[in-house]
Amino acid sequence: MTRILFVCTGNTCRSPMAEALLRKLAAERGIPLEVRSAGVSTVDGLPVSRHASEALRKRSIDHRGQSKALGTGSVKWADLVLTMTGGHKRSLLQWFPEAVDKTYTLKEYVYLHSEANGDIERLEKLYTEMHMKQALGGQLTDEERSQLLELERKIPSFDIVDPFGGSLEEYEQCAKEIEATVRKLLDKLDRRESEQD
Repeated sequence: MTRILFVCTGNTCRSPMAEALLRKLAAERGIPLEVRSAGVSTVDGLPVSRHASEALRKRSIDHRGQSKALGTGSVKWADLVLTMTGGHKRSLLQWFPEAVDKTYTLKEYVYLHSEANGDIERLEKLYTEMHMKQALGGQLTDEERSQLLELERKIPSFDIVDPFGGSLEEYEQCAKEIEATVRKLLDKLDRRESEQD
């Protein structure tokens, strides 16, 4: 059984919605999963935001979870760690570099092996070179900087925008985006299971 951990900032909006949606949709499709969520900048025990709960209720989900701070136990437990943004992914990997092979943004994982992958790899290589050069007192060449900017424009965003503090409409829009992506995640997991059988 695959164990999936969703990660966002406070674990009161996006990751609990992703957790609850994946749990419900996987059960409906008969795909066995264990799902949890956590936050990179939170404390244990905060309630799920009122608007996130409402967006889930509109989908017939009664989610009463509480926030959980990201920790070693959660990361070790997971077979797959899916963050809501690239910033969450970078934070997580700073603390848990051993999780690099199983950590992606949700959208990055769903669209893995798409045409954007080569661009993403080139962009990550340029970022690495930039950080190395900066650490040594140097900087990117004009050509490298131009490539970096072009790739940033070309690659679609793999972030799910934080609705925190926003209107119910903003939470509803976020829930729709997460739900659509979670459905694609289930398609991918279902295909992977079929290939292993």
